[in-house]
Amino acid sequence: MMYVKRKGEQFVSLQPSLESMKIIKRDGRLVDFDDQKIYDALVKAKKQVSGELSPLDHEHILNIVEKVDSEIAERFHSNIKIYEIQNIVEHILLENSEYALAEQYINYRTRRDFERSKATDINFTINKLMNKDQQVINENANKDSDVFNTQRDLTAGIVGKSIGLKLLPPHVANAHQKGDIHYHDLDYHPYAPMTNCCLIDFNSMLNHGFKIGNAEVESPKSIQTATAQISQIIANVASSQYGGCSADRIDELLAPFAKLNYEKHLEDAKEWIDGEDRQEAYAKMKTQKDIYDAMQSLEYEINTLFTSNGQTPFTSLGFGLGTNWFEREIQRAILKNRIKGLGKEGRTAIFPKLIFSMKRGVNANPEDPNYDIKQLALECATKRMYPDILN
Repeated sequence: MMYVKRKGEQFVSLQPSLESMKIIKRDGRLVDFDDQKIYDALVKAKKQVSGELSPLDHEHILNIVEKVDSEIAERFHSNIKIYEIQNIVEHILLENSEYALAEQYINYRTRRDFERSKATDINFTINKLMNKDQQVINENANKDSDVFNTQRDLTAGIVGKSIGLKLLPPHVANAHQKGDIHYHDLDYHPYAPMTNCCLIDFNSMLNHGFKIGNAEVESPKSIQTATAQISQIIANVASSQYGGCSADRIDELLAPFAKLNYEKHLEDAKEWIDGEDRQEAYAKMKTQKDIYDAMQSLEYEINTLFTSNGQTPFTSLGFGLGTNWFEREIQRAILKNRIKGLGKEGRTAIFPKLIFSMKRGVNANPEDPNYDIKQLALECATKRMYPDILN
């Protein structure tokens, strides 16, 4: 029951029978009856009418609350619905000629009802989208709201949110609308049975082939083709879900395809260059360039892709544990490309998110074989914020 302290005094409800009463909320929850909330709502309404309240105003509001309590105790003996309490409050206010206070109380209640209705009103939210309401068009920073597929996705998201709020348990939907919790990606889930994030099995797809659309894709014969296929896979997966895509240990994944480049260049060198050392040096130089170009292409392709929902795929690349020459060169190329940046102005790439793994015996300490790569990763993180370090 209500306890309101003012200047050492304590006001207690005269209806102790209400202590066992439950209120049925709009979402079906049962909560304890608490006339303190009635008092607080009337105080807010009174402040809207006359500004700061005097002790006499507080006393008067307490008297109104007591009358509300009395009527509730007289008419209800178990549970009471929230709107029944509100109706009684309005009735008592009007009965006591508190017209200005009643108007403010009713207006506040009506605004809250409108807000609840608008959350599931598709037409209202679509009008906000058409009017370029910032809250709607800027909800996701990865989406450019000026492109048509984003606008289409935002329109579909409005429908998804409206249906999703009706599919959620009422108390969860109510908490989301009140801001007590945030149900993430409500425009996709629970309305659509889509996956969120995905650790894609690139190893199986690149080594055994795969099918996208109408094309049967064979295993790539070079690192350039491998990175091109990775970007195609990312685009398709990202268009079929609403979360991020990850490639784990991409240096080790791509190393066998870089080795194919090396073997081709070595065959060419044997035909045109004398001396085994010179042939190997030529093949390594050409392969090093191929690796750098392939990783540069992957970074550009990811940042120029638009998925079906109008956003750049949220992509993460893990690397750092490979120790052979090909794996080290791939790591180095990833970091050097990120340090260089995109375009003539060298802008920092948003994606892919880089995750560099550290391990004792690999790259953690100065005596480790990949310590120089770790130092390059730290330089990159200093200049470009990424990679994140995983150890």
